[in-house]
Parts: sequence; C-alpha cells; structure tokens
Amino acid sequence: MDLLLALCAVIIGLALLVWSADRFVDGAAATARHLGMPPLLIGMVIIGFGTSAPEMVVSAFAALQGNPGIALGNAYGSNITNIGLILGLTALISPIAVHSSVVRKELPILIAVTLLAVALLLTGEITRLDAWIFLGVFAVLMAWSIWQGLRQRSDALSGEVTESLDQEQMALSRALFWLLLGLIVLVLSSRVLVWGAVEIALQLGVSDLIIGLTVVAIGTSLPELASAIAAARKGEHDLALGNIIGSNLFNTLVVVGIAGAIQPMVVPPEVIWRDMLVMGLLTLLLFVVSYGFRGPGRINRLEGLLLLLCYLGYLGYLISTVIRG
Repeated sequence: MDLLLALCAVIIGLALLVWSADRFVDGAAATARHLGMPPLLIGMVIIGFGTSAPEMVVSAFAALQGNPGIALGNAYGSNITNIGLILGLTALISPIAVHSSVVRKELPILIAVTLLAVALLLTGEITRLDAWIFLGVFAVLMAWSIWQGLRQRSDALSGEVTESLDQEQMALSRALFWLLLGLIVLVLSSRVLVWGAVEIALQLGVSDLIIGLTVVAIGTSLPELASAIAAARKGEHDLALGNIIGSNLFNTLVVVGIAGAIQPMVVPPEVIWRDMLVMGLLTLLLFVVSYGFRGPGRINRLEGLLLLLCYLGYLGYLISTVIRG
C-alpha cells in the first residue's frame, strides 16, 4: 500500500510538474516581452534556464530533506537525459541545424563548466564553498548572457524566439497569472515528487541516487523534451539546442549550487567514475557533432541515433546494477 501510494505521488507529481513548468516558462517569457526584454535575451535566459526550474526546485527540496542522492542524481541525470534522450530523439525526428553564433559560443562554455564540476567533485564532497563557486560562475555567465542579448540582437536564435512568441501572444495580466500559478504548482508538485521518490527508494531498497538519475531526472526533463521536439518540428533548431545547453549549464551550476548551499553533500564514488564520466563524454560528443568547425553545425539522424543509443546503454547499465543488487 505504501509503495502504491508512493507511485501515485510520483506520477501525479510529475504530471503537475510538467504542466506547471510549461505554464511558468510561457508566463515568464510573455512577461519579459511586455517589459521590453530583447528576444535573444528571452531565449538565452528566460526560456533556456526557465525549463530547468523543475530540477532546481526538486533538488532544493531533496537537499532540505537530507536526500543528497536525489539532488545530485536529478541534476546530473537530467544533463545526461537532455543530451542523450532529448537531443537524440529530436534529431531523429528532425535533424538539428545550428546557425546561432551565441549557441556555438555556449558549447565550449558547457564543456568548461562540466570540467569545473568534475574537478570540484573529485574531493568526494560538495562543500558550501564549492556550491558558492558554482553560483558565482553562474552569475558571471548570466552577466555575459545579458551583455550578449543586449549587444547582438540579429542572431538566428533571436528570430526563432520572436517567431515563437508571436505565435503565442499573451496579455500581461494573463502572463502574470500563469507565471504565479505555474510557480506555486511547481513548488507543490516538487514536494510531492520528492516524497514519492524517497518512499519508492526505501520500499524497494534502491539508493536515492539511482531514483534521482532515472525516474526523477527523466520526469524533470520532460519540459525540455516537449519544447525541443516542438521547436525542431517548427524548424526552430537553434532554440531547441539552445534550451538544452542553457538547461545543462543551469543544472550543473545552479541546481547543484543551491542544493550544496542548503546542505553540503558527500559525493559517492560512482557519481564520479560513472555518471560524471558519461555526462562529460556526451557533452564532448555534442560539441563535436554540433559546433560546425567548417560552417553551420548540424546534428543529423545518424548522430541523433548515436546519442540515443549512448543514453539507452547508460540507462540499461543503471537498471542492471539495481537487478544485481
């Protein structure tokens, strides 16, 4: 009965989480446009990082409740899911062409941030100092993003964001309503999801890290999946890839940073040799296939299939460890 209740909590929590994250991002983007924010800045900051709000809230609650495995698993598992599952599926549906110079600039930044995370985690813990380093780096990146958004208004990403916002015009009062309601439901559904995930881990005798890397990570990445597929089908390829890069930067720096600032965390060895290794390799693979060293980058269907197979192999390995355990 307890397991059934926990499963229901996870399902309901995930459903509400996806719905509220979508409303929150739509409301935030429309509000920003009413306030005169440039479209490129909306795409880089509001939409790109707004889709990571579920990971941030879930990991914060997990840290508050003393479940660091869910906090870490959610952040790094979401990064792996974003590249392997989401970009893999999206490229299979519609090959992703990369024209935005801003998106191309963010790719090496993502690699640098991933290397920073690996370096700090090698000590076997995330201290509050580590957490503030993450948050400090994010503040610098935000300042750079704002500067880019104000300075470079003619980027390909800007046109795609403008077109997307034009299709979903929203009055300011309605935008503020969805922004506030989305945030409230996001917080409540995150609490329900974390409780259910912890209960499932306890009932099945599985580590909360595995639950965070699989169930929670896939669930909190659903908004990115929906937005990436929708953007790719509309031909908004730079927006699809930009959302994933922004989300991974946010997960690595802010999600882990906030969780670590709330509660310093011990990092299990497998996070470093298994999860960080896979995350790093997928990030490097994404850079190689999409940067475009001799012109516009492109993730074709074959490369999308490779990303997807890497993710399925990783997921299969995680499941095998649970079965063997």
